[in-house]
Amino acid sequence: MQTDLRVIQVTGRGVLRLTPDTTRLTITLRGTCPEYEQAIAASARDTQGLKELIAGLGFARDSLRTLSFDVTTEYESIRDPNGDYRQQLVGYQFTHATRLEFPRDNGLLGRLLYALGHGEAAPELVISYTVRDREGAKNRLLGQAVADARAKAEVLARAAGVPLSELLRIDYTRGEPDLEVRPMARPLRAKASAAPGYHIDIQPDDIEVSDTVTVVWAMG
Repeated sequence: MQTDLRVIQVTGRGVLRLTPDTTRLTITLRGTCPEYEQAIAASARDTQGLKELIAGLGFARDSLRTLSFDVTTEYESIRDPNGDYRQQLVGYQFTHATRLEFPRDNGLLGRLLYALGHGEAAPELVISYTVRDREGAKNRLLGQAVADARAKAEVLARAAGVPLSELLRIDYTRGEPDLEVRPMARPLRAKASAAPGYHIDIQPDDIEVSDTVTVVWAMG
């Protein structure tokens, strides 16, 4: 770039407000067993039962996706005969976090929560909402940001009496917009109820996201 080249650098911002159309149910299975192999087997058994449960509600078994899986050692503090505390191995805890996504439907969500509450595993649950076309939303957001940058640059150039010329550079540090709204502040544990189902009436707020790009033009 020539040192005497006149340039204008502007940061544009895109903002989207999206109505959630997809429910995300994050289901976390936990358990502690005396032996490592038992923890692995228990995790596999509970996951199998979870897949059978959702299949009974019309979901494909592979629609349950793993987010994370871990097996950790669990210890407790005990006092020995001398009165000193030491750590004693309790067992091995498995944690298997999975996610199920489906079109927003409070009736289906209620049936899922009821079925999970009456299963054997009693998993931890987090309910959140997103949009199905996440890539399209991200692209619209970037398009808005670039359009905003150009509009600002044109205002500045017009005020300076110099026309915009060649676009020289677009700087964008790819982020990951949080296209999710979480009505629940903390996980809940699935619990059995005597009722034949759960009546769920959740109306999630819209998702508002923003992103920025920096654009450089030559002037004159």
